[in-house]
Amino acid sequence: MLDRHIAFLEALRSAGLSVSLAEDLDAIAALSALEWGSRQTVHAAYAATLVKKQSQRPTFDALFDLYFPRMVGSGAGAATGSGDGTGDGEGDGPDAAGQQFTVRDGAEALRDFRERLAEALAADDRQALGDLAAEMVARFGAMPGRGPGLSSWSAYTALQRVAPNDLVDRLVAGLLAEGRTEEEAERTAGRRVGGFTRLVEDDARRRIAEEKGPEHVANVALRPSIDRLDFLSARRTDLEQMRREIYPLARRLAARLTKEQHAQRRGPLDFRRTVRASISTGGVPLTTHHRPKRPHRTELVVLCDVSGSVANFAQFTLLLVFALRDQFQKVRAFTFIDHVHEVTEHFRPGADVVDVMADLAASTSHAALWGRTNYGRAITKLAENHADALGPKSSLLILGDARSNYSDLALDTLGELVGGIRNAWWLNPEHRRHWDNGDSAASRYGAVVPMVECRNLTQLGEFVHDIL
Repeated sequence: MLDRHIAFLEALRSAGLSVSLAEDLDAIAALSALEWGSRQTVHAAYAATLVKKQSQRPTFDALFDLYFPRMVGSGAGAATGSGDGTGDGEGDGPDAAGQQFTVRDGAEALRDFRERLAEALAADDRQALGDLAAEMVARFGAMPGRGPGLSSWSAYTALQRVAPNDLVDRLVAGLLAEGRTEEEAERTAGRRVGGFTRLVEDDARRRIAEEKGPEHVANVALRPSIDRLDFLSARRTDLEQMRREIYPLARRLAARLTKEQHAQRRGPLDFRRTVRASISTGGVPLTTHHRPKRPHRTELVVLCDVSGSVANFAQFTLLLVFALRDQFQKVRAFTFIDHVHEVTEHFRPGADVVDVMADLAASTSHAALWGRTNYGRAITKLAENHADALGPKSSLLILGDARSNYSDLALDTLGELVGGIRNAWWLNPEHRRHWDNGDSAASRYGAVVPMVECRNLTQLGEFVHDIL
């Protein structure tokens, strides 16, 4: 149990959850005070002592299921034949209801399973759905006889065979008969089928973890927490969750900055005044004097690439910058693909985030003439048409992957722009190992403007804090 506990905490840390030694000891103390007969109790104790943010909960739950699974193999009472997926498909074995089935797959077995699944979805029976998910992987997701290094279980194969999404219309009809509205019925049906799909994926991961160890699955099959998920690999549902995280992140950053500014109210040491004041006392006691602090706020100009998948990264960065606009003296933002377009007007005080995202998406067409990313042309047009945006008090923030389709990079023009302003930074959403591959000019641009890897919300928040 101790080895499993330590491995579980290491997996949490590797997934991005900050678990300190004190929290480790808190978890042990909580478990020492509770009965271990209930898996739900152990799960709740770990969650209460180790999880700090709600956004980390899905990652925590997935790792807990790997290291402390609710069953082993096909569960209690499973036969050694086709029920555990290791037989030849001709033996007998029990299904989720404890009844015997004679074939693991086939038209009759599939029809019977889909019928029981439809009934469980209609009743929203969580226990039955969990059992059916385990049975579904065992009967329709087994892939025996695979070569070394390949898993014997596949959630994708099971889902393709059973196709639970095909049951949505039937489920919607049943919900409509119960008096639900069409919109509510469709939303409920989609949520139930989506939940069952996740149960199937979880069970396949559990079985693979039994074969190869939970560490292997934790490293290759689990998605990181939302604040550490790469912008470029995020799915649509991940993007929605990221948008919900932007403004809480902005509030945390603003509170942190305010606290640090209050703690640093004094300016630099005034050595001359300190020495003069100490002469009358012979230096005992020594009272330090400081120069008046001259706080200044940055005038920020943002130039962001909105082509392809990089657009998601640019939108999140723009949203965070404008959520923190009170921390800057002035903010102006420009988007480009091969033409520069100003979007500052979309970030009105009090604007709804959904409206802002819609306006940004609609304005993308104004940032393109031919539709091929051209950093050199964008930099040139910024210098020609918006030179008033950049001055001695300004800082320039460029967002993009530095992939310019082998076009002219306008390095001299960029150097002239950077030479006349206070600071410049370049945020690149690609992993550093991909820089300079193909048409990437990351190192050439990085020689002019310091380039920073920024692949997730955590890195983005740390960068914005540093420049402020």
